[in-house]
Amino acid sequence: MREFQHISSLAKIEQFISQNQLSFLFISQTNCSVCKGLLPQMKQLMSKYPKIQLGYIDASEVEAVAGRFSVFTAPVLLLFVDGKEYIREARIVHLQRLEEKIDKIYENLVG
Repeated sequence: MREFQHISSLAKIEQFISQNQLSFLFISQTNCSVCKGLLPQMKQLMSKYPKIQLGYIDASEVEAVAGRFSVFTAPVLLLFVDGKEYIREARIVHLQRLEEKIDKIYENLVG
């Protein structure tokens, strides 16, 4: 199972996205039960994609993340390719559909 890097500021989030060809953000809230249940499943799923860098943000800690990424609920899952958002899932995440979307992008970029 892969671990997510904890990111604690908007500047570090921007740096994380810009420095990695493939970056995935898991945006959570402290009291979000859906987030707590989904995170272990995402850790397991993302083990299939070793070239995707994983970041975890607690929106309660980094409040500016809501405005920067138009986050209105939690969790929000974002996949960036070369700094551009390609996938956005929020609140109720269908893991199989998410996996299919990631597979397509990953196969095209990594082969």
